Amino acid sequence: MAFWLVKSEPTAWSWDDHVKKGVQYWDGVRNHQAAANLKAMRRGDRAFFYHSVEEKRIVGVVEVVGESYPDPTDPEGKWVVVDFKALMPVKTPVTLAQIKGDPRLDHLALVRQSRLSVTPVDEESWRIICGLAGVEA
Repeated sequence: MAFWLVKSEPTAWSWDDHVKKGVQYWDGVRNHQAAANLKAMRRGDRAFFYHSVEEKRIVGVVEVVGESYPDPTDPEGKWVVVDFKALMPVKTPVTLAQIKGDPRLDHLALVRQSRLSVTPVDEESWRIICGLAGVEA
């Protein structure tokens, strides 16, 4: 199993929206590196659901339930989506400031490539962040 972080502006697609839907594809990714990360995801992988822009915090955990396929919102057909199932909200949201303030996490793409919307998270960092969030790794 691999671990990831996916970002969304909560005014466009929030954790609550995803929970209401249950399973939904992650669309609108228009960056080659982020799209490559989507293509690398496999069923059973997990991702932190991150509210970007004003909130800048991890608010939930989702699981990949459908591997990459063409993005239905892309008229050119060159981008992909994956299907995510909402698993659980975090007990304590983990802010970007907390992540940046923890030297064990300073290597994460969230810190180093802040504009990238889909990023990998190594297993040790996943466990650290789960601990901060009050959820089981």
